[in-house]
Amino acid sequence: MEDMTKTRIFSSEEMKREMIKSNLKTVINALNERGYNAVHQIAGYLISNDPAYISSHKNARNIIQQVDRDEIIEELVKSYMEKD
Repeated sequence: MEDMTKTRIFSSEEMKREMIKSNLKTVINALNERGYNAVHQIAGYLISNDPAYISSHKNARNIIQQVDRDEIIEELVKSYMEKD
């Protein structure tokens, strides 16, 4: 078990990845609450750059726009590749 009393250093890359994951989870939850297919909506946004694909429910549209689309796509690809 990790000693939680020790100082842990986070890299800026690790922090950015965690922020992107957190933002995506928030957006997915908001889209699901509104009855949307989150995969289709996020894919539409990432392909078209049209924020109208993302509901404004729970500020989801603003949250997803906090990160550059290219960085979101890069994180999704990294996450997919790490699973193998």
